[in-house]
Formats: sequence, structure tokens, C-alpha cells
Amino acid sequence: MILSIIYFILILGVIVLVHEFGHFFFAKLFGIYVYEFSIGMGPKIFSKKGKKGETVYSIRAIPIGGFCQLAGEGVEEDLKLPKDRLLQSKPVWQRFLVMFFGAGNNFILALIVLFFLGLIMGSPSNSTVIPNVIENSPAYNSGLLAGDKIISIDGQKTKSIDDVQICLAIASGETEFRVLRSDKELTFKVTPLTEEEQKALPEENRYSYGIQFSQEREYGFFGAIKYAFTKFTSLFRQMVLTFKFLFTGKVSVRELSGPVGIYSAVDQTKNNGIASLFSLLALLSLNVGFVNLIPFPAFDGGRILFLLIEKIKGKPVKPETENLIHNIGFFILLGLVILVTINDIIKFF
Repeated sequence: MILSIIYFILILGVIVLVHEFGHFFFAKLFGIYVYEFSIGMGPKIFSKKGKKGETVYSIRAIPIGGFCQLAGEGVEEDLKLPKDRLLQSKPVWQRFLVMFFGAGNNFILALIVLFFLGLIMGSPSNSTVIPNVIENSPAYNSGLLAGDKIISIDGQKTKSIDDVQICLAIASGETEFRVLRSDKELTFKVTPLTEEEQKALPEENRYSYGIQFSQEREYGFFGAIKYAFTKFTSLFRQMVLTFKFLFTGKVSVRELSGPVGIYSAVDQTKNNGIASLFSLLALLSLNVGFVNLIPFPAFDGGRILFLLIEKIKGKPVKPETENLIHNIGFFILLGLVILVTINDIIKFF
């Protein structure tokens, strides 16, 4: 348990550090005053002022989240600063980079981790071509064959194994596979095994559909670069699909995970080796970047949305109005986090 907690803190700490450093770097680059750069939330357990006596660097007690407090976000101390040191005094393009590169840094971290995983461990295939169909399985009995390329599941296009996995994860009952076979598109309907039927199978050979994908790996520098970008794109599409399925009702809010769910994932993953933990780091970093770009108040994406409105209108939204909207968004998010955490705790125990 202690090891799981250490990994949990390290993984979240790295993701938050990288995210907040993106905001911090561009704020400093454009001359914006930074009050505090913090890793963690809650009471301070360590803090130190920078050499210029300007920014406080701190570590806080709760290892979830962090922040980079910039001048121009509505604190009284702003009145003591020159106007050109405030965030809102900067051109829209500079404020955009400050807001975007929290998520942008998370994307870069995910790409770097995926590249090194591909370089060291080899780059697994992400093709949707089926290498093997288990004999007498639902897929086999429906007519699917090795060599078929899955192009859609239940009408949702599948460009990678990650797309296939999420589509199969949310599928229920009879599932429609559209495949490419010898340049012809064919459709097959497959009814997966129930949980009871799966339990009747040998533990090492359990399946629901009976489709097995390739475990082949490509090695080398350029293969790792290709893998990093294709896997990144694939995972990003997976998150877009999840977001879409949330709105269509195919995925329940109860399936979302918060800090407890992330801890549970770390706890389960640690037994699979260090490579699996780094894969989880890449996935979570990409996830944090993606979620932060959602155009919802209190997220970086919400702030970027206000920049877009400013660009279209030719003048900024009143700071009071924007702050009120972000505060309302924050409390909505807080309620969602509490709901997700309760569900995580129920699932964990």
C-alpha cells in the first residue's frame, strides 16, 4: 500500500508540475508577475521565495492538483503592480499561450514517455487487422476471419486498437462489426459471451468475443517516433469518443474516475512492472491535458473560450462577469468531483 501511495504521489506530482510549469514558463516569458507556483493544494508544507523576491515556490499538503497564481486574476495586490505586469494587459495571443501550455506541456510529456516506451520496450502494433479468431468463439461463429480489418463497430469508425477497445467496452448485447476483406466491406453481428459463460472458460483463455490482436513489436528509433505519435493520436481519439459517449448516454458519469480511481489504477498497475506505470503516466498526462482544454468555466479551455469571445467582439468580457462564471463552474466541478469520488470509493471497496 505504501508503495502504491508513493507511486500515486509521484505520478500526479509529475503531471501537475509539468502542467503548471507550462503556465509559469510563458507567464515569465511575457513578463507577467507570478505570485505563487504551487504543487499540491491545502496548507503549505514548504515554501521559498525566488531570487528576485517575486514568486513564492511552494509544496502543499494535499498531493492533488496545483496552481500558478498570476497577476491580473483579481487579487488586491494587483493594484500595487505596473499594468504591464498583469495578465489582462497582454495581447490575446500571449494570453492564449499562457493558458494553452498547461495542457500543451501535458501532451508533450505524454509524447516523450510514449517515445521512450517504444524505444526501450518496442512499438506494439496499433492496426485493427485481426490476426487470430478463436475457433468456436462468437466472432468465429458469426463469420469473422483472421485478416479482416475492423473499420467500424456499431457504426463508430475504428482507426486503432484503442478505438476497438473502447467500442467493445461500451457495447452491450449484439454488436455490429464492419470489416474490410479483400477490398470488400462486410458486416457481421456478434453476440458476446455473458460473464457466466466466460467464467466457464479456462482463466488463461477467457474471452467475450474471441478476437485476439497482434502482440508483435517494432524496434528502433524511427519506429518509436511513429509509435509515440500514432498512440498519442489514438488515445486522444479515445478520449473524444468517451466524451461523446457521455453525452449520448453510452457511458455513465459513474464510469468516470477521480483521485481514488487513479490511486486504484496505480495500485493495480504497479504489479505489471515499471513500463506499465510509465504507460499510465502517459495516459493520465494526456487525459489531464484533454480535460483542461474542455471549454468549461474554471478549466483552461474555459479561459481560452473567453479569449476567443474577446477576439470576436473586439473587447474583453468584464472581469467581474468572467470571474463569476468561472466561480460557478468551479462549484459545479467540485460537486462532480465529490460524486465521482464517492463512486470511486464504492468501487474500490
